[in-house]
Amino acid sequence: MKKTTIGVPAAIAAGLLLAVAAPLSASAHVTINPGQATAGSYTVVTVKVPNESETATTNRVELSLPTDTPFTSVRYVPVAGWTAQLVKSTLPKPVKIGDTTVTEAVTSVVWTADPGSEIASGQLQLFPLSLGPVPDTGSVRLPADQGYSDGSTVSWNEDGETAEHPAPVLYINDAPPADEHGAMAPAVDATPAATTAPADDILARVLGIGGLVVGVVGIVIAVAARRGSTRGTVN
Repeated sequence: MKKTTIGVPAAIAAGLLLAVAAPLSASAHVTINPGQATAGSYTVVTVKVPNESETATTNRVELSLPTDTPFTSVRYVPVAGWTAQLVKSTLPKPVKIGDTTVTEAVTSVVWTADPGSEIASGQLQLFPLSLGPVPDTGSVRLPADQGYSDGSTVSWNEDGETAEHPAPVLYINDAPPADEHGAMAPAVDATPAATTAPADDILARVLGIGGLVVGVVGIVIAVAARRGSTRGTVN
């Protein structure tokens, strides 16, 4: 009777798989980073869009911008394989910003994937965006719609710490929740001062370390089993 052992390469692969998969599953919301900005500044945020479907790809992302505290300057960084469109609309009512009365502004940014550039399962895409001047207010909600190749759309527009599909929020004068995804230290002149890791990143690191530990344990078991089989194997 031969004793079956787990190969060392297989044990290493299992541990690395858990280590890599854990961070991806720990942060599966559409978020912005950094999650804070200074009033009056021009800030650069990155919209992080992970694909959550195992059967469809993400081919469209629309980020809504506020109309009551509009940004007068909105610029995008070109992303290879994606076409960006700045949608300008007439505001529901005029807004006075400094000495200027604003009647229209960019109210959404739409990214559309070129064929073959969609976000597949297990992938995410980053969309940098410059916004300014940042309004002197508590926070700004930036709801997002994530479109999939099967025709479905997931709207990230809910409020609350326990929301299933929370809307990305840019915190200005308000302090973000302790576990806010993507929240970082305030950005000054569009340069984020990142001093504390986001809660989801911390969780991802913990889970990733756990995956590595599992891999190491697998290696120890495999080596022990192999030594036992070489000492006495019954055919």
